[in-house]
Amino acid sequence: MNRNTVKRQNSLKLILITVLVSVICILLAYSLKIFTELLEHAIFHLVEHEYRLLFILLPTLGITSIYFLRKYVFFNRKNKGITEIYKTLDDRKEHLPFFKIPSHYINGFLTVIFGGSTGIEVSTVVYSAAVGNQFYEREFTARRYKRELICAGVTAGIAILFTSPLAGFFFAMEVIARKYRRTLVLSCVVAALVSAVFIYFFDNTYILPFHAISWQWHAIPFMLLLSLFGGALSVYFTFLVTRLKKVFNAISNNFIRVNLGALTVGGLLYMFPALYGDSYLGLQNTISNTVDLSVISFWSLLFLIFSKPLAAALTLGAGGDGGVFAPSIVAGAFLGLLFGLLCNHFLPVEFHLLNFALIGAAATLSASIYAPLTTVLLICNLLPNGFILVFPVLLASLISVAFSKVLLPYNVYSYHRYEKQNGNAG
Repeated sequence: MNRNTVKRQNSLKLILITVLVSVICILLAYSLKIFTELLEHAIFHLVEHEYRLLFILLPTLGITSIYFLRKYVFFNRKNKGITEIYKTLDDRKEHLPFFKIPSHYINGFLTVIFGGSTGIEVSTVVYSAAVGNQFYEREFTARRYKRELICAGVTAGIAILFTSPLAGFFFAMEVIARKYRRTLVLSCVVAALVSAVFIYFFDNTYILPFHAISWQWHAIPFMLLLSLFGGALSVYFTFLVTRLKKVFNAISNNFIRVNLGALTVGGLLYMFPALYGDSYLGLQNTISNTVDLSVISFWSLLFLIFSKPLAAALTLGAGGDGGVFAPSIVAGAFLGLLFGLLCNHFLPVEFHLLNFALIGAAATLSASIYAPLTTVLLICNLLPNGFILVFPVLLASLISVAFSKVLLPYNVYSYHRYEKQNGNAG
């Protein structure tokens, strides 16, 4: 058998196993997305209208449940987030064990439905990668395709969460793979295509059910200024996560560590319910209410901008499962809304606030995950016609990343170094 024949056979095996990995990750991601959204919204509406004081206790319920599951079901084996994927990819002898799939799936679900102020995105990334790693360990493909199968799983998981196969593809290539070769592109393209078919037939909804309007050139300088604020907000978020994790890791008493963080998050939720869970519902309500300044004030938005990263960092520090996706998007969108409102109020301009919300979200997320192309696709896909803002969103993403590099030592590089040294939940 000649070399070209072996290559073709290996490529065919890779395609077939990639399809299987993608289908499994799609079903996991879609079920987690639907179940989390349904229960998060149901619990939120019940508590908001009937038992508001329960906001204070709900995060404790979720994070305490995670603590006991970790101790008695998963035998004290910790989740360390995306850093585990990097370690697995950099060392052939390292693998993501099977328990990472149910552990991240369940922990992400419990964190968000009980108000932990983060999202299920990083949980999905890790368990999707673990699915790919499980197929690799069973030697269904050539031994050199470990990175391909892990990235295929991640592509499918992110594609389903954001209903964007392209975002899944670029996230896997830009953030996870960090390399480009033919087989990597092939596996991620196949996973993206399988995800696209599923999305077309079963899930074509958007996180924000609004419509942007065409941007104007005279708004670009203001958008660029907003990009700098978004980069600074990302640095603030990174600073909170790294510092608060050190504080919580220094607390030896598990009861105090869990409840100190969870009850503080609960207090923030009681004051501002928009911080509940991933806060996508809170963001929708806030966008709707910004047309009426008697409903939401400048001060309320300012509080939300700074408290969303704080609540997310406290959630992670207390032991919740999650990461920077949802908090960065939501806090950045709040920042964009406030910036647009201030411009409209004090300057002779009339900007479309939703456009500025997307610019703020893009700037903050891009600096948080250091992935401008992924960010453009994710943010533009948050609403039905978001791609009319592709140019300013791209500019915002690039500028915020560059600005975050200036704000050393607490930028994204410091966060990744911290992850490698200490590990984290996302």
